[in-house]
Amino acid sequence: MANKALIAAAGMIVFTAPALANHPERDPSAGAPQASENAQYCLNIEITGSRVERVLCLTRAEWVDQEVDVDREWAENGVRVIG
Repeated sequence: MANKALIAAAGMIVFTAPALANHPERDPSAGAPQASENAQYCLNIEITGSRVERVLCLTRAEWVDQEVDVDREWAENGVRVIG
């Protein structure tokens, strides 16, 4: 039984290693990627008291309304740009 668990764990490492290699480190000074005015920038947000990771997608103007600097937060919390 332990051998099956070890083989499964090793298999997961082999399959996830290439995926991790395709994500280069982000340059914190680069900011968020440029996109159209209506593009939505998706950031990880932290909900106090919850372990569930949440992603919120808003336009740059909507992030400004929320008092969030997308360029400053992108390196650490950026997920994707839609549009």
